[in-house]
Amino acid sequence: MSSPRILDRIGGPADVKALAPAQLPQLAQEIRDEIIAVTARNGGHVGPNLGVVELTVALHRVFNTPDDQFVFDVAHQGYVHKLLTGRGGDFFRKLRKSEGASGFLYRRESPHDAFGAGHAGTALSAALGMATARDLRGTGEHVVAVCGDAAFTCGVTMEALNNVVSSTKRLIVILNDNEWSIAKNVGAIAKYLNRLSTNPTYNKLHQDVEKFFLGLPRGHEMNQLYLRWKRETKDFFMDSSLFEKFGLRYVGPIDGHNLDELVKNLEFAKQCDGPVLVHVLTKKGRGLEAAVAHPEKFHGASPFDPATGENVKSAPGTPPNYQDVFGDALTRFAQQNPKVLGITGAMPSGTGLTRLSKEVPGQFFDVGIAEEHAVLFAAGLATKGFRPVCAIYSTFLQRAYDMVIHDVCLQNLPVTFCMDRAGLSPNDGPTHHGLFDLSYLRCVPNAVVMQPKDEDELTDMLHTALQHAGPAFIRYPRGAGTGVGIKPQPAALPLGHAEVLREGSNVMIWALGPMVQEALKVADRIAAEEGISVGVVNARFVKPLDRTLLLSQAACIPLLVTMEDNVVAGGFGSAVLEALQEGDCQTAVERIGWPDKFVEHGSSVEILRASYGLSTDDIVRRIKERYRHLGEAKVEAEV
Repeated sequence: MSSPRILDRIGGPADVKALAPAQLPQLAQEIRDEIIAVTARNGGHVGPNLGVVELTVALHRVFNTPDDQFVFDVAHQGYVHKLLTGRGGDFFRKLRKSEGASGFLYRRESPHDAFGAGHAGTALSAALGMATARDLRGTGEHVVAVCGDAAFTCGVTMEALNNVVSSTKRLIVILNDNEWSIAKNVGAIAKYLNRLSTNPTYNKLHQDVEKFFLGLPRGHEMNQLYLRWKRETKDFFMDSSLFEKFGLRYVGPIDGHNLDELVKNLEFAKQCDGPVLVHVLTKKGRGLEAAVAHPEKFHGASPFDPATGENVKSAPGTPPNYQDVFGDALTRFAQQNPKVLGITGAMPSGTGLTRLSKEVPGQFFDVGIAEEHAVLFAAGLATKGFRPVCAIYSTFLQRAYDMVIHDVCLQNLPVTFCMDRAGLSPNDGPTHHGLFDLSYLRCVPNAVVMQPKDEDELTDMLHTALQHAGPAFIRYPRGAGTGVGIKPQPAALPLGHAEVLREGSNVMIWALGPMVQEALKVADRIAAEEGISVGVVNARFVKPLDRTLLLSQAACIPLLVTMEDNVVAGGFGSAVLEALQEGDCQTAVERIGWPDKFVEHGSSVEILRASYGLSTDDIVRRIKERYRHLGEAKVEAEV
């Protein structure tokens, strides 16, 4: 009989502290086994979590959550933290599924989650705010920001770094350096950190000098003078780290998989009387050979075979994902036109740009996790006659909203934005759902906003955007397309022209993107059950809206229905209402979309739609009830 797992006895951080040091390697292995087993079934962020097992165990050995607070950047490396804070067992085994643990840290899930996140670069600013609040309140808890090296490519992290010493006297920053974000890190910061991590004498030189001063009478004062002199003379005799120039004491680099060394250095950081940065070297995917060999693939993996690392195969005949259709089309257009460029923010595989990076590398740019820079960079390229295409998830484009307005649309520059994950990213939850872009884009002058009903129309829209003289935004969902064939030569779509797929005399449904196929099913159901004539329009364009077609139908159709994969507030349905009001048309409109709520994570799009009243049955019921009420109101008016 096998001995019981240590992990099964961990109900919280106190149980971690109670373990003997000799038990910790076994605990670390059991955590890795559990993460591999669960993510193999459910998918998830495999590599980031396997890389921080020892680091997270050491943090809980040294600090006391929830009194002390850990702020994890992105928070997709929080699985270990969840397992050590009472969220193991069945709750963790339903990770990223309905009624299971979130794939990110989430304040509503546990008091041990001090700050939620899903985007990179947030940890240092948030932790600095929490540390400053602690100082203002006069309490003594520790605040620890756990930042990946890729977070330092985010402008907001550098802004926070610039404010640390002016805001607090005590903050601990863990630099988890594994040389990867999702793709391999790029840029000057990545090269700088590599130099630090490959120079084993760096920290020892500084420590030897400090040790010498501290051994003298009044040594503490002399050491402080040395530290100040070293900064002010810009290290004439001995280079300091970039972080010391910002006023943080630098400790490292240290082995992020050596528990004894981690605990020793974290205890030291805990006693420091000023801000300190601990540089920890980790291996992304440690413990799973396939994840170490393929860190990009296993950053956020689909279900896989833990023995081989191979993904669970899709059913035969599954259509290609929209991101790959986009990537293939962009590569083809770039090969035909050297002025067509692809830009990603550290996500070449997630956005479908891997093929472009390999086949036309001179027309591909990965700017790191820096969406604001990506958009401004594209704007600059566009002023010189190039046709940049920014491939950014809908949720991440929110980070560059000012640049979209101020730098692209205000100047009417021909930048194309291809926004993957529009709609739900079901397993990832509210930080990753792309449910707001129609609302935040359609109010911006000069923006053309569109959504294809299928893969062929996506290719047509990209072709159309690359011919357009101003900014264009194309949104499309996560996952597989509909399976339609793609024409050898794309067609340029007339801007602002919708497509009538089915005529109707009682109800017309105006639908966008994946809701078009849903609208056709709904129309069939209502016609079969009630004998009501329901037509369907593939709206295609949210801006400019096809007002001519809309007003002509509204003049003779009793009920218009809008269906969108966006929040109802300010979305496509609102655009239709505004157009009807401006046309002095009183036709009834039923708007179907997501409510004014942050949608949770769940096992599938279908389950989440049903939870929020957007299943096929719910939509059929709503349309039938609204049409019935219109008929009753008409009878009453005639009486």
